[in-house]
Amino acid sequence: MAQVAEEEAAAVAAAEPAAAQEPAFEQADTTAAADRDAEIFGASLAAARDRAAQTVTMSNDCLTVEFSTLGASMHKVTLAEYTKYAPRKERNEKVVLYEPAASHMGLEFYMRNGLNNVPVNTSEYVFENLGVTRGDGFQKLTMRLDVAPEAYLLYEYVLYDEKAPARDYLLDFDIKLVNMSQLMANQSTLNLLWTARTYQNERGYQSENMYTTVSYRFPDEASIESLSTGDGERQETVQNTVNWVAFKQHYFSEALIARDNFSYADVKYVTEPEDSGYVKTFTARLGLPYDAQTTQYDMSVYCGPNKYAVLSNVVDEEGSRIALERLIPLGGWLVGWINRWIVIPVFDFLSKYIGSFGLIILILTVLVKLLIFPLTYRSYLSTAKMRVIKPEVDALNEKYPRQEDAMKKQQAMMELYKKAGINPLGGCIPLLIQLPILWAMFRFFPASIELRGESFLWADDLSAYDSIIDLPFSIPWYGDHVSLFALLMCAAMVGFSYFSYQQTASSQPQMAGMRFMMVYLMPIMMLFFFNTYASGLCYYYLMSQLITIGIMTGIRHFVDDDKIHAMIRRNAEKQKNKKKSKFQLRYEELMRQQQEQLRQQQKGRR
Repeated sequence: MAQVAEEEAAAVAAAEPAAAQEPAFEQADTTAAADRDAEIFGASLAAARDRAAQTVTMSNDCLTVEFSTLGASMHKVTLAEYTKYAPRKERNEKVVLYEPAASHMGLEFYMRNGLNNVPVNTSEYVFENLGVTRGDGFQKLTMRLDVAPEAYLLYEYVLYDEKAPARDYLLDFDIKLVNMSQLMANQSTLNLLWTARTYQNERGYQSENMYTTVSYRFPDEASIESLSTGDGERQETVQNTVNWVAFKQHYFSEALIARDNFSYADVKYVTEPEDSGYVKTFTARLGLPYDAQTTQYDMSVYCGPNKYAVLSNVVDEEGSRIALERLIPLGGWLVGWINRWIVIPVFDFLSKYIGSFGLIILILTVLVKLLIFPLTYRSYLSTAKMRVIKPEVDALNEKYPRQEDAMKKQQAMMELYKKAGINPLGGCIPLLIQLPILWAMFRFFPASIELRGESFLWADDLSAYDSIIDLPFSIPWYGDHVSLFALLMCAAMVGFSYFSYQQTASSQPQMAGMRFMMVYLMPIMMLFFFNTYASGLCYYYLMSQLITIGIMTGIRHFVDDDKIHAMIRRNAEKQKNKKKSKFQLRYEELMRQQQEQLRQQQKGRR
């Protein structure tokens, strides 16, 4: 027993030095790594690797920005006036623009080390916090990274306290290179590497994903460029100078603006899984021109809503707009013009005096209908005239039944239309003119942040779909819920389509076989398409259809067939002694020549 005890004691004694040596080995490895860093990067940078990171916060009435001294980058941005989607009574979580852990911004450059060039990325180093200083209407955070004795980098962030649309969500961001030229390797460009991962802040992942992308602007351009939206991964390298790059979400954006432009931009996004709580991960590598005389880079960072009244007020040093408002997808030149100069001003004016956005949408719908009422009236009148002269059209069909009389029948038809004052395209042209307005509404409502979080009736967010039933399964092209506004909109479309079909079929017998397509097919397609769209848009189209049905019913009541007959007679009297125009004479001559050519062809066959 004594021998066993002695052996166990010897084993314990032998094990103790080995255990005690493990921390010594780790310490030796750490020291060796620090020595290698000091040899490669210098003692100052090596010390910055081991420094403990801190968090610094600045805020104004619109946003709170948290900075990390690791990389001296913006760590977290919280918007004070906007909340993440949740059911109506639970919506109290503030919008955070991107996940702190995945957010980095690092300056990449090369330093000389003997005959070698050593790459440096500032996101790997902890800056020294020099504190926040306050001035007249602003606060400034300064962070410093010592690269060598008397050589260092300064990062300065300025947040403004004054209440102004151009400054509410904008930070100035300056990088200063102090005595760095003696350390820098021969290079013409420094890289600014920016990465961020966005949270899902809206109700519908697919809708939010469709609007989330990377956008950028070329200097002095009134338009912007964007990566195509969708799932998967997109990447693009832009070799030309770029004024700004934005990580654009559905209703919010983060844009990095360079006063003297970036020399190039390599941008990319990767789509996150639907159930991850995120939408996309963004990456941008931006070129900053460099030479030995470069001492400072002046930039700005926009972190805020995609709101036209805010973005359109962000300007450059000369006071010129930099097209940030183009981040809002309002449509092309005509549709965009309608939205920017008509719809948005009216919407903003009404919202100053009316608290219910459902009522604002109704008033906007009425105003649009009043604007296009003359077109609606002319379209109805043209269709009604075609219905009234149908017996005369049938008589001409009976008079010219043969194929070889087609020219004569067409000429007689044109003469009949002329006497009745009918343009054969009169029912279509007004509808075509209305299309830009309808498309403008289609682009405006899903992009309007003003509707975000606004409830109306059973919809708790007019910028998202409304759901009265959540299905336990998903229907292809339809979704996993039932939108009541979409159902009502499609029911109203069926009613309006049936009303229009009755008007058209009575004057054009060939339309009788198209009843299903005209009355039911389009509303069914729209139901599948709009079930996941913004409830505000479905509500607008619902009211638009109902008001149109009311207008058409009123016109039909006050403009009956007797009045239309009277119009046709008056027009026929005017046309009786009216001299034919040169166009009419040329048209009649062309018809005569075609008729003669057809007659000669038929004669040759005999």
